[in-house]
Amino acid sequence: MRNRYLAVAAALVLAATLATATRAEAGQTPLRAADPSVLRVGGTYISVQSTGAGIAVRQASSTDGLAAAPARQVWSDTRNLGEVWAPEITTDAGRYYIYFSAGRGSAHRMYVISSAAAASGYTAETRMALPDDRWAIDGAMFVFNGQRFFVWSGWAGTTNVEQNLYLARMSSPTTTTGARYVISQPRESWERVVGNPFINEGPEPIRDPNGQLHIVYSANGSWSDQYCLADLRLRAGGDPTYVWDWYKSNGCQFGSNRATMMAGWDPTLSANGPGHHTFVLLNGDIATSPPAGPRFPMMYHAVPKGTPYAWENRYWYTGTFAWWGNSTYTRANVPGATSSTGFGLKFFE
Repeated sequence: MRNRYLAVAAALVLAATLATATRAEAGQTPLRAADPSVLRVGGTYISVQSTGAGIAVRQASSTDGLAAAPARQVWSDTRNLGEVWAPEITTDAGRYYIYFSAGRGSAHRMYVISSAAAASGYTAETRMALPDDRWAIDGAMFVFNGQRFFVWSGWAGTTNVEQNLYLARMSSPTTTTGARYVISQPRESWERVVGNPFINEGPEPIRDPNGQLHIVYSANGSWSDQYCLADLRLRAGGDPTYVWDWYKSNGCQFGSNRATMMAGWDPTLSANGPGHHTFVLLNGDIATSPPAGPRFPMMYHAVPKGTPYAWENRYWYTGTFAWWGNSTYTRANVPGATSSTGFGLKFFE
């Protein structure tokens, strides 16, 4: 009996050790939060997060160190705008810009604050005048081929039917110009597993080693373990504002359910429902996107496997990604070529 007890105890210790190792390998940080946004300036990693009624910035010498770094509040919702969601930090001409959504219900709109320093001195919020003035979240600014763009998730009309990805040109880091253009809608079966509404959200721009633009986004409901990352790749020489110049991956490229993964991509082992990620780029600039070859840092939020999937159980995770060549995306019943081969992305816990 004693030997059996010792064997069971040893097995439990081994299981706990393996679970701890697996979790550590998965890069789970102690920070219980969602929607990470991180960039690197020199040797400093800078993150931004919503604090419920404000926005806080952390600074550390590594992505792993961000969770333990002090959170400095840089903006407070003194005008009672409402829920503050998914701030996104980047730089332009040496100045920091933080874009975020605030509001209640259908009133959510995009706002921006800016500063010459990463963790202090930010301006009061300015509401962005996005084309058509519809519900909008998860906005990000980037420069591609010398033109500033703003990409976000929003509604086509005034009701919550589905969340699409939209793009608009910018005349400055705070001002869009011209129309908005839809570039993705949640219409594929693998991104319609969980809905009400069906969603495309959390768009993150990056440029591949061939110079082609990608928008990696989150699909399926963020309230379920079907949440995952998928890729939009602009064809070589394509127009970012023309929807049929974009090719969508044929499944999730980072997710926890094999049934929705693109062929050749494997589901996660420890992180459940990974999504709303950030590429950790130098100065937040896609012109500094990494070359092909080694892995590069990224962060995302997920729920540890074995834990009920709920918003309050989300943690920030550190991970890596690598460019994956000869990735063919196919489509049907649309103008233009039905397939496109180029770089995709592989993500690692």
